[in-house]
Amino acid sequence: MGVGLGRMRRVLPSPAATPFAFGYALLLLATSLYAQYGDRDTVDALLQGSSTDVAHLSTRPVLAIVASALWIAGGVLSPYAVVFVFVLAALEHRIGGWRTAGVFLLGHVVATLATEIPVALSVLAGQLPESSLHRLDYGISFGLMATVGALAGLLVPLFRWTILAVVGVLLAQDLLEIADPLAAWGHPIALLVGVACWPAVRRVRLPAQPG
Repeated sequence: MGVGLGRMRRVLPSPAATPFAFGYALLLLATSLYAQYGDRDTVDALLQGSSTDVAHLSTRPVLAIVASALWIAGGVLSPYAVVFVFVLAALEHRIGGWRTAGVFLLGHVVATLATEIPVALSVLAGQLPESSLHRLDYGISFGLMATVGALAGLLVPLFRWTILAVVGVLLAQDLLEIADPLAAWGHPIALLVGVACWPAVRRVRLPAQPG
């Protein structure tokens, strides 16, 4: 029983063991509930203001980057929300809260810029209409993909390559369907950002936690 409880504590966020994952999960729960039940006009305005489209990135980049990560596209019942809780807590258990936040933010920023900068250049070249500068783009999926990639590097080879293979197939399917081109390209970029963090995360040695 003690071993089972210990394993559960390592995959679920808690305020003592994984304060970053726990606090972030509560924040996302609050914003998701407000997005579902709050005043529709206010919610729409907040989501539009949180978008990491070219227009917002060119005028208030820091605010857009931070605000966009405060919402879950699809709400708390989306697959991203469920996976997020377990992946973020598992990574924080291994490398600590500040480093986990750094991996998440790095993936969020790099994938966002890697997908939005080509849009800006395409508009300047006349290949896309100016309306492409204004779009609704928010959520945690880029940061989540980066944490998945980083966490995979800390697992035994069987789990590591199985996870990367499954996620890779899902991302390849998105690329083939191309329903949302920016997300379809941004997700594998963010995953590779996490993989690029392997040398750094593997050097971390945290003190063993009791229980």
